[in-house]
Amino acid sequence: MKENNIILFDLDGTLIDSTTAIISCFRHTFEELAYDFQGEDEDIKKLIGYPLDIMYKDLGVDDLKVWDFVDAYKQKYKTVSIEQTKLLEEVIECLDFASKFARLSIVTTKTALYTTPLLKHLNILDYFEHITGRENVENPKPHPEPILKTLDLMNYDEKKHNVWMIGDTKLDLICAQESNINSVGVLCGYGEEAELKEYTNFITKSSFDAVKLISNICK
Repeated sequence: MKENNIILFDLDGTLIDSTTAIISCFRHTFEELAYDFQGEDEDIKKLIGYPLDIMYKDLGVDDLKVWDFVDAYKQKYKTVSIEQTKLLEEVIECLDFASKFARLSIVTTKTALYTTPLLKHLNILDYFEHITGRENVENPKPHPEPILKTLDLMNYDEKKHNVWMIGDTKLDLICAQESNINSVGVLCGYGEEAELKEYTNFITKSSFDAVKLISNICK
């Protein structure tokens, strides 16, 4: 029964491709705040999935200035995210299928305030009951708080509900582990297969394939 199954989705690299938007926003902040970034775009891509403050710190920004960069990023992101973000392949088919046998929500390190209009623009917002973003929790992934908070909003009952997390990085899978729920790692985003295998027994090429796998297991 649909009421007994819950699927939680990560966003970047799982349902959407916002690589161009993310990198352009980082480059913009480096220029605006006069930070001489010596790295490559690939260095930024490797960190996608982490909270922005962690990303900036790992890219060499001084701890005392990190939140200035985060604020500048958010201001830029809200102006370019819709134009520079697209759905990954077969996401509509994925969500159509998933919604037939499960209740769906989003668990992301993106800011929910900007995620909601983005998903509306991409015509997928109505598939989800809740969007848990960075500003909704004190501790982001890989801490279990984002998943546990989302499940609380969905009136989760461990005796009744079968819950899965679908994500493309180890952060999603560790978060699922710590929350005592099932997970599927997908290879359509930023994580490497070898790393994902350390945290889940289930790896698929795409989120659509992940949903098909979950459907078969739930039968």
